[in-house]
Amino acid sequence: MEEIRKRFIQGFFILIALIYVGRLFYLQVIDETYKLDAENNAVRKLIQVPFRGLVYDRNKKLIVSNTVVYDLYVTPKKARVADTLRFCEMFGITRTEFDSLTHLAKVYSPVRPSLMLRQLSRQDYARVQDAMVDYPGFDFQVSALRTYDSKAMANALGYVGEISPERLLKQEETGEDYYRQGDYVGVTGLERQYEEQLRGERGIKYMMVNSRGVEKGAYKNGEFDKEPIAGKNLITSIDINLQAYADSLMQHKVGSVVAIEPSTGEVLAMVSAPTYDPSLLSGRTYSKYFQQLNLNPMHPLLNRPPSAYYRPGSTFKIIQALVALQMGVISPGTGFSHAGSPINCSHSHPVASDVQKAIQYSCNPYFYQTYKRIIYNNNERNVFKKSAFGLQKWDEMVAKFGIGQSLEIDLPNEKKGKLPDVPYYDKMYKGELRWKFSNIASNSIGEGEIIVNPLKMANVAAIIANRGWYIRPHLVKGIGKVGQIDDKYKEKISVGIDRRHFETVIGGMVAAVNNGTVSGDGRMSDIQMCGKTGTSQNRHGENHSIFIAFAPRENPKIAIAVFVENAGSGGAHAAPIASLCIEKYIKGRVDRKAIETKWMNKGYPLNIIRTTPKTDNAKNATAQKDSAVKKVDEELFLTSSQTLPLMGADKPNAVKIPMKPKK
Repeated sequence: MEEIRKRFIQGFFILIALIYVGRLFYLQVIDETYKLDAENNAVRKLIQVPFRGLVYDRNKKLIVSNTVVYDLYVTPKKARVADTLRFCEMFGITRTEFDSLTHLAKVYSPVRPSLMLRQLSRQDYARVQDAMVDYPGFDFQVSALRTYDSKAMANALGYVGEISPERLLKQEETGEDYYRQGDYVGVTGLERQYEEQLRGERGIKYMMVNSRGVEKGAYKNGEFDKEPIAGKNLITSIDINLQAYADSLMQHKVGSVVAIEPSTGEVLAMVSAPTYDPSLLSGRTYSKYFQQLNLNPMHPLLNRPPSAYYRPGSTFKIIQALVALQMGVISPGTGFSHAGSPINCSHSHPVASDVQKAIQYSCNPYFYQTYKRIIYNNNERNVFKKSAFGLQKWDEMVAKFGIGQSLEIDLPNEKKGKLPDVPYYDKMYKGELRWKFSNIASNSIGEGEIIVNPLKMANVAAIIANRGWYIRPHLVKGIGKVGQIDDKYKEKISVGIDRRHFETVIGGMVAAVNNGTVSGDGRMSDIQMCGKTGTSQNRHGENHSIFIAFAPRENPKIAIAVFVENAGSGGAHAAPIASLCIEKYIKGRVDRKAIETKWMNKGYPLNIIRTTPKTDNAKNATAQKDSAVKKVDEELFLTSSQTLPLMGADKPNAVKIPMKPKK
């Protein structure tokens, strides 16, 4: 037994010795990694940044490409500058700038390369290359500058900028080791959403250098080199011709245009006005122009379609009618007079004797009575509980249209908006079931606490066009090739309303366009557009103009939503812009030249909200309601395109800045 134990111990130590010997043999004879590290003084490791993927429109027209430029990196511990004045003259910088840049590099890391100067042109690189042998510790790396073949779609595309310290820190926390200080990343829009696909894979190149830092050729004939792999190309759903045309119609205005192909959910155009030239945020001019754009009170950097807040106004009446028809509280032939409604009608018209006429004339009393039937459609006698039960059912059905929900579009910063529910009103009125129908009646016409963005209302138009379903809106129809997208952008989503009810509503939308609330500039003789006007209340100036539509009536090709801030009636201002976009997309041209010129040159006075009004504490239900509505208004306008909050109690509450249209 003793002999067995002795041999076991001997065997154990022999095994450990063999493991160590084997490991040493592998490290010293087989693995070249440590040898490469040991030769670091003679071998230079160069990181090769891949080209970002290109961006195309739906017809394979190039939108975003790359131009080769050169970035200068410095490794402080290796850097030697015998003649600082000469160095500064070569690169066109001052001594103060040189000292500041080298100091920042030392703070970042004395031993790691740090970006010093970015985006030198081919000509600049060729001019200084030979002289750089006198400046060890400085290395050039090939980079790329985003180049734009069109100025359209800037907000949806987004821009590329230097990675932030916060993003670098987040990378370290996740264990990823891709980005370095000074690297470019997608900051907003599609550039950010598809960053991992667009950025590609880095390459590594090892070069032999002499004692002066002059490259003497590839190390080991490139055995350890890794070629960079370019990022994948994005094929967007955007029609760049329609996008540019819609941009031109929205010049001198603040607002949005969103156009969707109903059958696929593909976004055909996404306009945010005012916009900017994307080339301004590409290259060495980035810092200068970003500050100008960021401080602009019209917020050109905000992508309004998924992010700006508005009340839907009368465009919401379409949803109201569909929910009521599905619940059976009204039928297609149900009529209501104006009697008994505290909400007056804003249009002079005959009595709305059925649903279609109510939509045609956008009758407020009709939808007040309709909403009242929805809320009270139960057997509960308690007036407070009755309102709560009805609201809960209404809320569930409206939410299926995407109101108050995320549509999960492939863009960052999509806002859900607001769809008020029972807990919301319980909290607003400081206790459970202390409110009733009269407190929420403004929801009947798309006002009150309902908040949407333009993207949602374009999707509502697509739902109507499809007679009851939609595919999540998306801007990319292929990564690398068409069809290579997330499966969720292929899924049909039903809103739970019978098809026959949509035909009733569509009849009213046709009547609204042909002989209702849409003005003459918004009508086309050869294309049947189905639309609904809306006027969104604005406590800080002229009301916002809204129009949603699709065309043609059968086999629709395009659904659209147009929002124009401070313009007034939806039928008079937003509808003509929508009709011109529809004509351009379906026909490929616009024949109504006089109307086109008129709306390209049209502009509106704009209000800029400077401070947040204070709200008084409510002491009763009415005061609570006023305070709550005011709070909703503040939230709405503090996130809208008009708002520029300023600090300090001495600022004026509102400053009106007129914007004159070009003549």
